[in-house]
Amino acid sequence: MQSIRELTEKNEHIILSPYAAFSDESIGRERDEEPCDIRTCFQRDRDRIIHSNAFRRLKHKSQVFLSPEGDHYRTRLTHTLEVSQIARTISVGLRLNEDLTEAIALGHDLGHTPFGHAGERALNAVHPGGYRHYDQSVRVCEKLEKNGRGLNLSYEVINGIERHTNGEKAKTLEGRIVRLADRIAYINHDIDDSIRAGVMSEDDIDLSIRKVLGFSKSERINTLVLSAIENSEQDICLAAEVAEAMEELHSFMFAQVYTNPYCKGEEGKADTMLKQLYHYFADNPAELPNAYEEICLREGADRAACDYISGMTDRFAVRKFEELFIPLSWS
Repeated sequence: MQSIRELTEKNEHIILSPYAAFSDESIGRERDEEPCDIRTCFQRDRDRIIHSNAFRRLKHKSQVFLSPEGDHYRTRLTHTLEVSQIARTISVGLRLNEDLTEAIALGHDLGHTPFGHAGERALNAVHPGGYRHYDQSVRVCEKLEKNGRGLNLSYEVINGIERHTNGEKAKTLEGRIVRLADRIAYINHDIDDSIRAGVMSEDDIDLSIRKVLGFSKSERINTLVLSAIENSEQDICLAAEVAEAMEELHSFMFAQVYTNPYCKGEEGKADTMLKQLYHYFADNPAELPNAYEEICLREGADRAACDYISGMTDRFAVRKFEELFIPLSWS
């Protein structure tokens, strides 16, 4: 009798587009494993990511607004879930592999620092090897999770995570969908959060952009998703007019929000704090948790300090900074 997994793999070849990544044609894992009777390789990868420590920590990592007071601002976790939802919708619309798309989307930001891109810039400035969150996401999956054993994910998932931001495109269309979905998600939810914070209003967006993309978050996402589905086949593309409007909207957000002193006023503090933490642990590797001892011996104290700090949540980084650098009150 065929297993449930084998039936799923067979159905993929019947249902999915010839341009899809098929589970039974995966390049495979770094370490061979017995296949699961129920789940395909990409379904197992998705589950491993969801159950990872790094995934859970995303709930306490900032997206754009650092340590916001309100309950409705995005965190790195809610951003990840929105990327997954958008990416899966496009994937289904194109008859591509939804499981692979979901796994890449859920894992794409596992290596993000505390305090959003401010934290990424801080570690990039002090770590000798530089710091890019997409490379760290791969490192989390391959070397840091499960006490250094890694999650042993499929090649296609790792490739999509590594290439979700800039540079060379992912090998699979599913990976390329995640790159687009990431941009769709963050531009639109950052508008939503910025309106909530009183930084801007919908009317601040140029009318020419809104006439193309829509007059609300849901309208814009719908336009972008439909455009991707209608214009993609052997690559993931938007209609020229929609792509141009999206670029204009991104430029508007860069000027209005991403470089706005009101939004970014606390980033200098985060920068100083993470740099001090990095230098402290790089200079005092014996103070690192035991889990980083092997990394320290094998790759050096700089690498171990970078791994430790990049994995911190916002609030843990603040607590650790206070513990190390703020004098305790006398009792």
